[in-house]
Amino acid sequence: MKTRAHQETFDRWLNCHTGLLLKVASSFSKDATDRDDLLQEISFQVWKSIPGYDGRVKESTWIYRVSLYTAIRWAKRESNRPSTANLEQPAIVIDQSGQDPRLAWLYEQIQALEPIDRSLTLLMLDGYSYLEIADTLGMTESNVGVRLSRIKKDLTRKLQRERNDDIR
Repeated sequence: MKTRAHQETFDRWLNCHTGLLLKVASSFSKDATDRDDLLQEISFQVWKSIPGYDGRVKESTWIYRVSLYTAIRWAKRESNRPSTANLEQPAIVIDQSGQDPRLAWLYEQIQALEPIDRSLTLLMLDGYSYLEIADTLGMTESNVGVRLSRIKKDLTRKLQRERNDDIR
């Protein structure tokens, strides 16, 4: 049985970092149902991780680490699961009215990345330093720099290609 302090920490973490959890869950899921399932799994893993948190890293770094590792494991498990989609079901349409199309494009591109690259990109967009990203994901700082440079170049090429296609 968990203590009152455990519950208070969990409640505080969820209150302060809900956006982080949602961002990770949204970036690793294909639709709202998957997102909700993954969000539930991430929340559970964050709950379980509280006793292991020793304060050596920022809370947000710890929560990101737990969230990303959970999402990566979840994505691998989901990719191995046979599809149960009913082909007669209508396609899910996401309402993007009022959303900046550039932002929608960026998140679409992020979702298409491999899980580790997706994790790197999310952390970078949230303003984490290469050192913090390396600590969170368990890789070297130079590896983070190389991978992020490659991701930026790939995204720039895709954007230029789309702009050229729009001009034609």
